[in-house]
Amino acid sequence: MKVRKAVFPAAGLGTRFLPASKAIPKEMIPVVDKPVIQYIVEEAVASGVEQVIFVTAQGKSAMEDHFDKAYALEDLLDKRGKQKMLGDCRDLWTRVEVVSVRQHEPLGLGHAFACARNVVGDEPFLGMLPDDLVDNPGYPCAKQLVDVYNKYQCSVVALMKTPRELIDKYGMVVSKPVSDNVVQVFDCVEKPKPEDAPSDLGIVARYLFTPEIFQALSETKPGAQGEIQITDAIARLARKGRVYGCIFKGERFDAGDKLGYLQATIHYGLKHPELGAQFKAWLKNLVQGI
Repeated sequence: MKVRKAVFPAAGLGTRFLPASKAIPKEMIPVVDKPVIQYIVEEAVASGVEQVIFVTAQGKSAMEDHFDKAYALEDLLDKRGKQKMLGDCRDLWTRVEVVSVRQHEPLGLGHAFACARNVVGDEPFLGMLPDDLVDNPGYPCAKQLVDVYNKYQCSVVALMKTPRELIDKYGMVVSKPVSDNVVQVFDCVEKPKPEDAPSDLGIVARYLFTPEIFQALSETKPGAQGEIQITDAIARLARKGRVYGCIFKGERFDAGDKLGYLQATIHYGLKHPELGAQFKAWLKNLVQGI
């Protein structure tokens, strides 16, 4: 089946980004002139997605509003002849359908995906963390996963070679190579100590799941903090030979982390078609003066 849907787990409180995220969803904090989540929705659309499913909680309505029609604003821009701005606003809600479901309790990433089950139905779907940016405009990360899925008809996880000091922050996989950038995953371990990690390949921010994941999630017991870990459910499928990994190509930024956010802002600022040249000149002067 064609991959038409993408699930965005966005119910978290954004504590890593306090105090900025106290009243504003962390997903709506801008990188240059677009909120973080817009970059990732655009990646999904560029990868063939037709419907985006936000898994939200109380206080997250700004995300839904951002991808809705703003009648008064669009009318004002039209009357003032601001066609470029008008086009940018309309582009948000005309290119993709946005659906929202609630995660009523903070029971983990696995539980968040399970909350979307009724909307996803019996289809494959992308899972995209809404504060993790991967820049590869020529070949979006999500599209790389779709291509692997189309070949093997199994769930696919995005993988990156992980520095030793960061291994305890990711799910690490047991795998064997299939091609230059594709592996078959046989197991995975959630946030192991570096000395206990089965490899240096960590799961990062992008997933493509077949509907089998929902059965795996229903069989996954909560961990020590009462959360259902998506890594545990992936491991269940992997042990059945139903998971592949794609070592993606692209520059990745964890924009939910303050340092990662600053790095993303500089990266996208330098690429901005209107501001990039001026920003680069300012940065060069700044660095030379340090």
